[in-house]
Amino acid sequence: MASNQSALIAAPNVQDGIEYWNTQPASYDGVLGGYGEGTLPRIDALGSRLFLLHLYPDLSTIPSSIRPLQPQLPPRTRALDVGAGIGRVTSDVLLYLVSDVVLLEPVEAFVHEALARCRASTSSEPPQKGQPPWKGIADGTKSVTILQGTLQEFDPLNPHRVTFLDRIGYQSPRSFDEINMGFDVIWCQWCLGHLSDADLVVFLRRSHAALREKEKGKSVIIVKENLCQNKEDGSACTVFDEQDSSLTRSDMAWKSIFKEAGLRLVMEKVQEGFPDGLYVVKMYALR
Repeated sequence: MASNQSALIAAPNVQDGIEYWNTQPASYDGVLGGYGEGTLPRIDALGSRLFLLHLYPDLSTIPSSIRPLQPQLPPRTRALDVGAGIGRVTSDVLLYLVSDVVLLEPVEAFVHEALARCRASTSSEPPQKGQPPWKGIADGTKSVTILQGTLQEFDPLNPHRVTFLDRIGYQSPRSFDEINMGFDVIWCQWCLGHLSDADLVVFLRRSHAALREKEKGKSVIIVKENLCQNKEDGSACTVFDEQDSSLTRSDMAWKSIFKEAGLRLVMEKVQEGFPDGLYVVKMYALR
């Protein structure tokens, strides 16, 4: 059930949000609101990788003091990147740590740019637009599956209401078996504001059901989003942005949503190093 506050705030409109993002360039600068050419992408990606490795040290590919001395993970690990834009998190964070990524994005220009960048990475030559090749694609050791659709329609375990565009890189001998396999990591960054509270609770419950090894304390949902301030009394606050038809939630608003979805918050951290004048960005790890 949505909070009373939510009932008084305009709900995001899916089509309005897509129409806004259709006006933005399909580039790092476009998906990052004009901050794609500076230090923000690198700082963001590094912060994300370190946060995920702290939670899931088995994903480390190099000897490390935080990596347990135990047998390797099963041969392949899987991540889901939702609201993925042009594939920035997939290429700069997830492919460094997992074997196979499923990328979901609703905006036509963005998802086709992600598709083009990933396909360009099948060559050992750098893609024409200057971005480094996506790790593990050229040698076929990793894969990216690209889907087009909205979070409102998407069920990670039953992805039949979204459109399959391609799988690039490693080809599983039994790829259809992966559809209901679930995920080790579900990454949600700068996209959940396009869901109403009610839709967000539904999506998070579906995501929790899709975690592969939650009973072992390994698989995890990561939410990385902008925060507005809580109200003066410390209670939850939500702000509607008419420009892109999205919600910015406060820390208490996020935690209320997580609780309603039945999720356990296991770690939280503010992203440091971003330029002044931006919203605070926080990472939440959920199981």
